[in-house]
Amino acid sequence: MKLLVLFLLLAAGRAQAARPNVIVILADDLGYSDIGPYGGEIATPNLDRLAKNGLRFTQFYNTARCCPTRASLLTGVYSHQAGIGHMTADTGHPSYRGFLNDRVVTIAEALKPAGYFTAIAGKWHVGTAPSQLPRKRGFDRYYGLTTGAAYYKPNFEKRTETRLVIDDQIIEPKDVPDDWYFTDAVTDNALRFIDEAHTKKAPFFLYMAHVAPHFPLQAKKADIDKYRGRYDGGWDKARDARYKRLLDLGIIDKGWALSPRDGNSKPWADEPPPVRAETSLRMSVYAALVDSVDQSVGRLVAKLESTGQLDNTLIFFLSDNGANGEGGPHGPPNNGPVPVDQPGSYLTYPSSWANVSNVPFRLFKHYVHEGGISTPLIAHWPARIRTGGQLRSQVGHVIDLLPTALDAAGVKRASTFAGKKLVPLEGKSLLPAFANKPIARDALYWEHEGNRAVRVGQWKLVARHEQPWELYDMRTDRTELHDLAAQQPARVKELTAKWDAWAKKVGVQPWVPPVKADTPRKP
Repeated sequence: MKLLVLFLLLAAGRAQAARPNVIVILADDLGYSDIGPYGGEIATPNLDRLAKNGLRFTQFYNTARCCPTRASLLTGVYSHQAGIGHMTADTGHPSYRGFLNDRVVTIAEALKPAGYFTAIAGKWHVGTAPSQLPRKRGFDRYYGLTTGAAYYKPNFEKRTETRLVIDDQIIEPKDVPDDWYFTDAVTDNALRFIDEAHTKKAPFFLYMAHVAPHFPLQAKKADIDKYRGRYDGGWDKARDARYKRLLDLGIIDKGWALSPRDGNSKPWADEPPPVRAETSLRMSVYAALVDSVDQSVGRLVAKLESTGQLDNTLIFFLSDNGANGEGGPHGPPNNGPVPVDQPGSYLTYPSSWANVSNVPFRLFKHYVHEGGISTPLIAHWPARIRTGGQLRSQVGHVIDLLPTALDAAGVKRASTFAGKKLVPLEGKSLLPAFANKPIARDALYWEHEGNRAVRVGQWKLVARHEQPWELYDMRTDRTELHDLAAQQPARVKELTAKWDAWAKKVGVQPWVPPVKADTPRKP
């Protein structure tokens, strides 16, 4: 009997040791084709390496906006079910409380009972009250911003709506070091958390939620200098080049035509020289922000290698929504004294360049057409992904990350937590796709600010707020250029009924735009 007990204890110890670390790296406002593995010209050698030795998902989706994506990513259910149907404002409706409710668990809460050390470095943005912050949702350690975006100390001092928090302590702006740069600080603390887990000899879950490349456009001079003049050829040339690279990489089908230039943008040749110079520079700063995220990935991988943990660490890299078109075709004018390539600037990304970031798709963040919800997803796990560099066309969604993390760790999500019955999981584990097996699911759904969509197999029904439904065949027309709604009314009716039933189930409410609504986009 003693020998049997000893054997079982040893076996349990081996199982514990075999549990992988899980890292989710989330970029903010990054477009589908911004990084090298997805056709971008921005230098991303570290992401290139992960893609070369891992997998790239070509049909992976977010929710079109920051807060809802974070809610779904962390909980494995649709954001409305988690209490964040929109952003962090609390309307009093259960689906729109603006913070994670008690009917869901985070990846951290699910993995902690299995002995995982859990940490977040970066932006939280799923609840701002002290009772809603990461340490109350299963995370052992936290370094980051509660909401918003800031890079340099002067910028942070002006952003009174956001707070820097270390564990449970709010850090006053005056106490932030003068040389503080948030992307580097996120990375520094993520590496520190990895060291803590390694010291504890515990598997870890690390959530790195960068604010880059979200506006304001603030990057380091050395990084900006790498891209000065790179975009003087303009957005039309850049869109064509990315489209060709995507085709060459096999990420998109040659039957999918490149979507037209966004209706609010002019041909580059028609822009006056001062506008060309200013918008080219803004794109250079944006590229530098993407570059900084890649540098962070490089430091992370180096830490895992130096501690002997890279092989058994599952790393995901993705974006919270499509590129941001809120700034208008040129971005707002610089009415202040600080140029865009200086630390004190507070300028945004022009939609004409965001249209490049989302190649080959149309529309942007906020919208649930493909440009708003399509994200790169790189999965890297040498212990399980032994044939790297391959593509996966299985359709996935951020609701799948929690089930995948738990599946990889051999952990089951309970039906109750802290005495509360949990919302059933909506996501599916992606591990079968690692072996190139199908992922069985009925449908995927979206709703944000009245923009709505449902995808069933190859068919996607989608509409903008208060606009009629459009129907697209994702197999032959993923760039959504040939609306088939008039030709297939029965399919439209069927998919509409599915979306209506889902919307009722998760508590979607009618969207009432604020007074200063987003500028209507031309077709």
